[in-house]
Amino acid sequence: MSLIRKTEKFPAWPNFLNDFFDRDWLDWNNRNFSDTNTTLPAVNIAETADCFEVELAAPGFEKADFKIEVNNNILTVSSEKKVVNETRENQKFIKREFSYQSFSRTFTLPETVDNDQISAKYEEGVLKVEIPKKEEAKVKPVKAIEIQ
Repeated sequence: MSLIRKTEKFPAWPNFLNDFFDRDWLDWNNRNFSDTNTTLPAVNIAETADCFEVELAAPGFEKADFKIEVNNNILTVSSEKKVVNETRENQKFIKREFSYQSFSRTFTLPETVDNDQISAKYEEGVLKVEIPKKEEAKVKPVKAIEIQ
């Protein structure tokens, strides 16, 4: 999945977001599931004049559960979480449940982002990753030229 949608106004930009916008969200084939047969977290991607904002819905996690890496303009967000239900010392197990959750999502970053300034925070079940644009990629406001 990529971060920029190609438009006719910017034909030089690669076609980054078509995979995201062209996906049939009602098609629940294996590509919407991780290797552990759990669903992948839902993602929102927004673009502002200064940055891209990626939000992953991951309730029940803690910020220490996530791993975020950038390698060759590929942003990878992954998590592994192992949950063990505790019991007291002298108890006999009638039933004991283990839970193991993991996922990995990758995003192709455009050349116009500043990889060194990417930041992330996790609050209220949503992981928010902010990917700032380079200064030369930011949209400049319209400048009126005075005629002399």
